[in-house]
Amino acid sequence: MKLNIAICEDEQNQVEFIKRAASLWTKTRGYLPVFSEFPSAEAFLFEYGGKRNIDILLLDIEMAGMNGIELAKKIREDNTRVQIIFVTGYPDFMAEGFEVAALHYLIKPVKKEKLFAVLDRAAEKLKGSSRFVLLPVGKETVRIYVEDIRYAESDGHYILLHVGKETYRLRMTVSEIEKALGQGFFRSGRSFIVGLRYVIRITKTSVYLEGGIEVPLGKGLYDEMNQALVRYLREQ
Repeated sequence: MKLNIAICEDEQNQVEFIKRAASLWTKTRGYLPVFSEFPSAEAFLFEYGGKRNIDILLLDIEMAGMNGIELAKKIREDNTRVQIIFVTGYPDFMAEGFEVAALHYLIKPVKKEKLFAVLDRAAEKLKGSSRFVLLPVGKETVRIYVEDIRYAESDGHYILLHVGKETYRLRMTVSEIEKALGQGFFRSGRSFIVGLRYVIRITKTSVYLEGGIEVPLGKGLYDEMNQALVRYLREQ
């Protein structure tokens, strides 16, 4: 299993220690690592904007400019999959970490055994959230992680697939995309499919998703939609 591991830290000695320890961890666990290093949150965002395939992010909190908490909030706007592990010299930020679904806090100086245990947890979580689909976008085939898909809607002979802040235009039917997405989604009408992980409220006529999104709910589907959501939540 390949793992893309990013280290965002402005202390070079910490970067070198974490990378050495994480390399040893991947070797003992049989993972194929791809490491990337960033000296600041701004440097991370510059590259992240065009490449969103990072699996694990070891993120310092106290950095010049944008701090780690602010960076994590930006990442979580359209990525729930990446496992964020904060590295800090102070435990005072722990409450804020819950807002960005941080996996864990590592207090400096980081102990190798503790890092190994947290990376084990991150890898287990990734195994349960790594399902993706290969879909035709224009003349390309794009890999899209299923859990990042908020909803899909019909647009003539095309499908608009809303993934985080991005929208992909696919030449597919609603039935074809419904089959491709599989479990974790509900067809709320003739033209819409919603990701159940993003549903926050259901009325007789609408489904409300995270981010202030309202999707129409077909007549007579209210009970079925509720049952699908309950089943999904029980399985998580």
